[in-house]
Amino acid sequence: PSILAPCPCLDPTLVCVPPRSAHAGAGRLELSGSTNGAADDCRDAWASEGLLVVIRTGTESGTELQAWTPGSELRGAPLWTQKLAPEAEVEDQARDESGAGSLPLLPGACAYVSPQPPFSRTLVPELRARRLELGAEHVLLLCAAGQVFSWGGGRHGQLGHGTLEAELEPRLLEALQGLPMAEVAAGGWHSVCVSETGDIYIWGWNESGQLALPARNLAEDKKIFTEEGLNEDGSEVNRLSGAEDGAPAPFISVQPFPALLDLPLGSDVVKASCGSRHTAVVTRTGELYTWGWGKYGQLGHKDSTSVDQPCLVEYFVEKQLQVKTVTCGPWNTYVFAVEKEKT
Repeated sequence: PSILAPCPCLDPTLVCVPPRSAHAGAGRLELSGSTNGAADDCRDAWASEGLLVVIRTGTESGTELQAWTPGSELRGAPLWTQKLAPEAEVEDQARDESGAGSLPLLPGACAYVSPQPPFSRTLVPELRARRLELGAEHVLLLCAAGQVFSWGGGRHGQLGHGTLEAELEPRLLEALQGLPMAEVAAGGWHSVCVSETGDIYIWGWNESGQLALPARNLAEDKKIFTEEGLNEDGSEVNRLSGAEDGAPAPFISVQPFPALLDLPLGSDVVKASCGSRHTAVVTRTGELYTWGWGKYGQLGHKDSTSVDQPCLVEYFVEKQLQVKTVTCGPWNTYVFAVEKEKT
């Protein structure tokens, strides 16, 4: 199947299509949207607002990491290149086969790509990184043992350590220690992880309901706010008048600790992805739930309404499609789905 990856700045789409070349695991990268371009012999691709990074085989120096500006249309010379060591190539192929590890985590799992200089940043081998995700100001890392580390900016609680302080080095998320995780996802300023048993944990900024917690912005047009304070777990809470029972109803703007989130019907989750201010998850039975900011229709609910609770995307149910995976761009969502088997 094709692989879709969003490119935030220019709104093109990166599509890795099945290969015609003789290089194992390589395909053709096509860039479409506000800019167009293509390149053969591509094994993986990742894009930020100002950087497009590609792993290419079959170059004169072997397998190579190349960085381009998104507007370059993959023509001319890349911004910079880095030859991959042979042992890293072997590890990269093994990761491709297992489905674990991809850009921005570099082959060998000892470095990752950053959209800001230095573009290649080292990781200590002891972290044994399995997956790495970049937010607007923070980094999430899932290690081979299923533990989560975070670092970078923390002003919106996106690091999950219970404070709004930044962390210069990878720090273990103690709140999740002992709970093996299978997935991590970083939004602009929020974070999500999925446990091996299918539970969702979510934390960070809730400005648009992207944490599936009561959001101030979504209630602002209808209610008047009366109180502010803190929960026992340190999350920022405001209260608004007009609750059904007459008491002030709370909303949460920042959640600095991981919070357990239950989907309707108690569904287990296998995949998660975050946009700048929206979240999408795929259940074990192939359903898609989305929530958060919906101004550009990125939630898939046939409108541009933002929601602060998980909502089933009915389109795939109506079309008898089973969702396999989801990838969020900052303001859009890509889904890979197949027809359900007839019983």
